[in-house]
Amino acid sequence: MPVVRVGRLVGFSVIACGLAALAAPSQAALIMHKDIPLSVAVKIAQETVAACAAKTYAVSAVVVDRDGLTIVEMRADGAAPHTMENARRKAYTAMTFRQPTAEYAKKLEDPKSVAHQQVTLPNVIAIPGGQPIKVGDEVVGGVGASGSPGVDDDCVNAGLAAVKDQLQ
Repeated sequence: MPVVRVGRLVGFSVIACGLAALAAPSQAALIMHKDIPLSVAVKIAQETVAACAAKTYAVSAVVVDRDGLTIVEMRADGAAPHTMENARRKAYTAMTFRQPTAEYAKKLEDPKSVAHQQVTLPNVIAIPGGQPIKVGDEVVGGVGASGSPGVDDDCVNAGLAAVKDQLQ
C-alpha cells in the first residue's frame, strides 16, 4: 500500500508543477545587458596608465566587470605594489555604488551617512581614483587607478575618453 500512496503523491506533484508552469507568464523575457569586451577593458587600462606616465606618475589600473570581477589589471614600471589592490578596490567601489569614488568619499563627511558602515565591506574603499563605466545610464563596470598624488581621476578619465565611442 505505501507504494501506491507514494505513486499518487508523485503524480499529484507532477500535476501541481505542470499547473504552476502554466500559471507563469508565457511571455517572460530574458534579462539583457551589455558587457565590457576584453579589448575595450585593455584600452581603458592602457590609456589610464599612459595618461599618468605622461605626468611622470607610475600607476596601476584595474578594470572590473558589472559583477566586480577583474577583467584587466596593469601595473606600470615602477608602480608601488600596493597600487594594484587600491586600483582594484576603487574600480569595484565605483561600479558597486554607481558613482565616482571621489563622490562616494565625500559621503564620509556626514557623520550620519551609511557610507561609514559600507566602507567596512570587503573591497570597498573611499579614495578618489575610481569611475563607473557606463553605457548610457547602465553601469557595466568600473575602472580604478592608484599611484599618483591626486591625479588618479584625471588618468582614469583619459582612459575612459579613449573608448568613449565604444561605450554607446
